This record gives sequence, structure tokens and C-alpha cells, in this order.
Amino acid sequence: MTGPKIVVVSGPTAAGKTDVALALARRWNGELVGADSVQVYRGFDVGSAKPTEDELGGVVHHLIDVVDPDEAIDAARYAELADAAIADVARRGRLPIVVGGTGLWLRALLRGLVSLPPPDPAVRAALEAEAARLGAPALHARLAEIDPKAAAAIHPNDRLRIVRALEVHAQTGEPIGELRAKHALGAPRHDALVVLIDRDRDEMAARIEARTTAMLARGLIDETRGLIARWGPDVRALGSVGYAQARAHLDGTLALDALPAAIMRATKIYARRQRTWWGHDETALRVLSRGSESAEIDAQLARFLR
Repeated sequence: MTGPKIVVVSGPTAAGKTDVALALARRWNGELVGADSVQVYRGFDVGSAKPTEDELGGVVHHLIDVVDPDEAIDAARYAELADAAIADVARRGRLPIVVGGTGLWLRALLRGLVSLPPPDPAVRAALEAEAARLGAPALHARLAEIDPKAAAAIHPNDRLRIVRALEVHAQTGEPIGELRAKHALGAPRHDALVVLIDRDRDEMAARIEARTTAMLARGLIDETRGLIARWGPDVRALGSVGYAQARAHLDGTLALDALPAAIMRATKIYARRQRTWWGHDETALRVLSRGSESAEIDAQLARFLR
């Protein structure tokens, strides 16, 4: 375990993680450190629900807008950047508050990454050829049969991660989900209070609908069109929820009147996967947010910091 004590605010998308983290930062002299694999990219603003300057209200937010969309960033690189940001925040006497819902990135930060075999060019080429021929969802279905833990945490269209999970299984004979689960039992890298924010089913549905409506009103389609024009249609972040559906509309495969429902459906699926990611963590503080959770979190945080 290294470095200062930190707070981690996570949970499913649209649950209100950023609002809670900002409130904590204001009450506890903190700064935010992002853990969102889309907000990290410059230009991906509306569709990632990246907080605006007005929403931040002067609170410093690290690790948003730090790489261009065509730059590679993985969990290991994220952990390096987050470690540096956390050290910087703590050095100035402030509380580092990590906020975001990208589970693998948070695992890399809190527990490190499991040691996996290097890519096998022959195995990977064969899997890539299958993905091109059959589509990523077909390979995802195969992954769900041999490695349900990994499949639950990977979107059916995330070809890169699906191929890697199948590749590791071919190389080791073990599911990557099981390898990571074993690794998660190891010693933590940071002394962290993990706070998971959630809502009940009806409230989440209403929040997802409102969020989708707001994103479309703020120009999600135009933002996606501009990103495609500048970076091309194949940068990884354009496969994320919201952008993938807007891209499908722009290429003519999804009608405008069907776009909101498609985004809401994909968001709900993603939220379920995020819950699954944290499902077996018995150490986290779970808060069913009603806007009055500050006293519960503050009490836990006061004990933690002592």
C-alpha cells in the first residue's frame, strides 16, 4: 500500500457520482481525480457527461481532457497518471477524491493488474479475423460461455477487450475473469474508502431518460459528427454508450426517432454491468442516494481519516 488516504466514489452511470464527489470536495477540502475512460479524451464532452466549469464551481478535476482520441491509454497507464495526480493533490494538503465508473481502471489503481501473458500474434490474428467475419457480439457470446465474469464486464461491441479475453483463455486455459478475481484478493495499493452511489430502479430509469434527453439537446449528434470528421469513425471512444448510437444514426443505420430509446437501453445495460463489477466487494460503503446521504458518508469519512 502506497501514498496518502484516498476516497473513491463509483457506481453505475447516471447515479450521481460526480455530484456526490463535488460535494465531498467542497466539504473536505478535496480535489477530484477522474476514473472515466471516455472523459479522459479531449472533445468527448456531451456524451461522456463531462462536468462543465460551471458545474465544477472551482473544484479542481484531474484526468479529464488529458489525451487526444487517437492516443492509446489503458488501465496500466491510467494507474500511473492517477498515482501522480493523487500524490500532487495530497502534497498540497488536499484530499484526493477519485470519481468514475470504469471498473478496470479503478482495479488497476486500487489493486494493480494481474500478470497476463503477452499477446500471441497468431491467436490474436485468428480471433480478429473471426470478429471481422462474425461480429464482436458473436465472440462475446462465446466468451460468456467460457468466462461469464469477464463477459459481464465487457460490452458486446468492445471487440478489443473481447478478443483479449478469448486470447488469454486460449493461452492459459483459465478465464481472465477468474485470474483477475484471484488477483483482487491481493494487497491493496492505496488506503481507500470506496463509496458506491446507486439509486432504486425507477429513479435510475428516470435519471437515464433525463440524461439522454439533455445530451441530445446539448448537441450529442453534432459533437459526434465533429469527432468523426476530425478523428475518423474508428477511434475507441466512439464505441462508448451514447456515441455509438449517435454514430449509428449518422451512418444511416439508426433512425432519429429511435435514437433516444437506443441510448437509454444501452445505458441501462452498462449500468447493470457496473453493478456487477462491484457486486462482491463487501468493503465498500453502499449508498442508495436520495440527496441526503452526506451525513452517512461524512461519518464514515471522518472515521477513515482518523
